[in-house]
Amino acid sequence: MSQITMKELAKRLGTSVSTVSRALQNHPRIGLKMREDVMALAKELNYSPNTTAINLKKQSTKNVGVVVPWLTEQFFSMAITGIEDILFEKGYRVVLQQSRDDFEREEQAIQALMKHGVDGIIVSMGSGTYNHRHFLEVNRKGIPLVFFDRVVKSLPNSCVYTDITQASFEAVELLLNKGLTKIALLNGPNTMQSSNERLMGYVNALKLHEIELNPIYIKTTDLSFEDTVKKTHELLDLTVPPQAIFAFHDYMSLDAMQIAKERGLIINQDIFFVSFSNLSFCKYLEKPPFASIEQFPYEMGAKAANLLVDAMKKPDDYVREEVIIRSKLIVRV
Repeated sequence: MSQITMKELAKRLGTSVSTVSRALQNHPRIGLKMREDVMALAKELNYSPNTTAINLKKQSTKNVGVVVPWLTEQFFSMAITGIEDILFEKGYRVVLQQSRDDFEREEQAIQALMKHGVDGIIVSMGSGTYNHRHFLEVNRKGIPLVFFDRVVKSLPNSCVYTDITQASFEAVELLLNKGLTKIALLNGPNTMQSSNERLMGYVNALKLHEIELNPIYIKTTDLSFEDTVKKTHELLDLTVPPQAIFAFHDYMSLDAMQIAKERGLIINQDIFFVSFSNLSFCKYLEKPPFASIEQFPYEMGAKAANLLVDAMKKPDDYVREEVIIRSKLIVRV
């Protein structure tokens, strides 16, 4: 009779080889029932570890998958640079995928990375992601996974992000201290945690300054140009239009500013804009957004890469970490 392998154990139990491997090591990330089932079957079949196979298994692919919404956005290109700098130094290659803020694309990207073999994955979640099943599958397969910027705090994975609620509070308070009380929020989809955090910061600032919350000034978008244009027109068509708009990010601010200018409004005089990202080219604009929140994407990406390297090197000693990168409000005018 041929020697029983972990692959055979996994096949009989309907699970992955990595899960069986971890269960045999009594790893806490594997559920108690699964560990008991693996141990029982291993005992029943007289399974014994194959030392040669174990040594081969330790040879990594030296590939790390990175999935971001858009490669064209400056924020993500800077984050990727930070990721690559750390991983290159550690001897890893980066395999890039973009979701284009589409759930199906993101899911397919994750599945492709798992299929072709990577030692770990770094993800910034797309705005269209409404289900975490693909991330759960990564965890079930025992592949280290780290989130950055657009994170999922409810999953047992390390993540790196900005304190968006606090940053949003500071941005809105800047406008309030300027005497502007009619402030609109041009937000992202409510399925995104970061959108909800922006809303919370916005509401907290209004509440502290005893400004009544007016729901007509709050608009949700899918982050597309078309929806931004539509929602900006809706805000400017109000009987009492906003004096300022707090936008999801600088790209949205710039699109909304163009609509305002086409309607004859003078930027930073008739209407003010603040947002996230602090895009470098905005400093060359004659009338840039009034202020923007610098999130330090390079540092965010570098930290996410370091967390992933630690997880890949010591999977059995894995401890979830949440790292908050302190943002900075940059006033441009």
